[in-house]
Amino acid sequence: MTPAIPATGVFREGLAREEAPPPCGLVIFGATGDLARRKLLPALWTLSRSGLLPARFAIVGVARGGLDDAAFAAEMKAAVAEHGRTPLDAAAWDAFATGLRYVPGEFGDPATFDRVKAVLAELDATRGTAGNRLFYFATPPSFAATLFERLDAAGLLDEVDGAFARVIVEKPFGRDLDSARALNAAALAVADERQIFRIDHYLGKETVQNILVFRFANAIFEPLWNHAYVDHVQITVGESIGVEGRGKFYEEAGTLRDIVQNHLLQLVALTAMEPPVAFDADAVRDEKIKVLRAIPVPNAREVTLTTVRGQYDAGATAGADVAGYRSEPGVAPDSATETYVALKLSIDNWRWAGTPFYVRAGKRLPKRVTEIAITFKDVPHAFFGRNGGAPAARAPGGGAGPAANVLALRIQPEEGISLRFGSKVPGSRLDVEPVKMDFLYGRSFGVEPPEAYERLLLDAFLGDSTLFIRRDEVEAAWGLVTAVHRGWADQATPAFPNYEAGTWGPAAADALLARDGRAWRRP
Repeated sequence: MTPAIPATGVFREGLAREEAPPPCGLVIFGATGDLARRKLLPALWTLSRSGLLPARFAIVGVARGGLDDAAFAAEMKAAVAEHGRTPLDAAAWDAFATGLRYVPGEFGDPATFDRVKAVLAELDATRGTAGNRLFYFATPPSFAATLFERLDAAGLLDEVDGAFARVIVEKPFGRDLDSARALNAAALAVADERQIFRIDHYLGKETVQNILVFRFANAIFEPLWNHAYVDHVQITVGESIGVEGRGKFYEEAGTLRDIVQNHLLQLVALTAMEPPVAFDADAVRDEKIKVLRAIPVPNAREVTLTTVRGQYDAGATAGADVAGYRSEPGVAPDSATETYVALKLSIDNWRWAGTPFYVRAGKRLPKRVTEIAITFKDVPHAFFGRNGGAPAARAPGGGAGPAANVLALRIQPEEGISLRFGSKVPGSRLDVEPVKMDFLYGRSFGVEPPEAYERLLLDAFLGDSTLFIRRDEVEAAWGLVTAVHRGWADQATPAFPNYEAGTWGPAAADALLARDGRAWRRP
């Protein structure tokens, strides 16, 4: 299996490339929050220990807490010790911490940005960061427009004497089509599209990037990757956990906004896209947007027929009893927020016409799993069977019988690829049973894949936006999701809760596929 294609430069080992990042000052807004502590600082520490950050590098944390540089460094050291995959080394940490600064202040206060500007100027002089700036919005989405405005007013988005100024914006980018358009307009009023890096950490996962390599670097499967050979596609993003103390956030988001709009539709686009003319940012994203635009935006009646929503009740996961969603802290006792979504999508283009994509995402499912399963059509005449050569019974709709070939790309947690095909059972009878070939990342390469944020931060330092989301992608995805929300608004809310924690979702999701003579896989 070919390793992941590098976006720029050449892979040597892990994330190493021939092209090194330039000097840079990284400013993290929301630096004391959960994202910074769990993901960003551990990723930066690993990049530093791997020799992938420039010597002339510094981090400026901005938040409302009244810390100083030393207290901020101590908090970040504790975060790296708890959440990092690279062990702490005292001497190396002390050197790393000399590049940490902290600026307290409100995000709407111009004085905060004056202080940030002064600290960045000091770092240019003392650490040689050369005027290059990368701003990371590790904040609630409601702050994004204000941060763009304040950065511009302070002159911090100006690119002078060849230096760069870039902004990484966390998902969700808006909460519906109108707000996404408004945020895009606010961002592009003060910055160029090439300066804006809309992040979806799923695209930083090695196994997600390997979708493109698997398809376009191996001639064996790409000729079969179309409606003539594929019966249907299933994509599952399942989580065994609940809302984990984020009840207030989830009440405003729900699974459709939190998972489907970004992670799940990105997986659809990568699975269905045409080969790009080159492996660069615009060429790859041009093909992804074509897929999103080829998915018909449903009307209210189509939403009723092609979507299912659910909410988990009390149940058991991993052998432990767990509460229902409505009993979670911060959740209304009569909440109508969905924690599960299943959709039947059509892609109306030459490659995929007539091939349904069934996608689902949910919380409190039996296991944590992200998987793309390609189920191929049956052979034209099934003259081998399981009983003395008699043909096996087939499910209506094709592709769901016992001998259907299935190619499964496992994104997490058991990263790898499996292929199911029919083989003769040893013995005198001509019986056929399905068998499976497995490729596992860890076993095959013998190295731990980098964390998604390591790859994405490194790409942002290098100015490579291939694995980030472009404006038109954001708006196309929100157009579909907003239409589903509007269709739901015209329906009566289902009788929530409608699935037990630790199960694979509501019965209506099974019925969605059963109407087509198919069934969900059990990953």
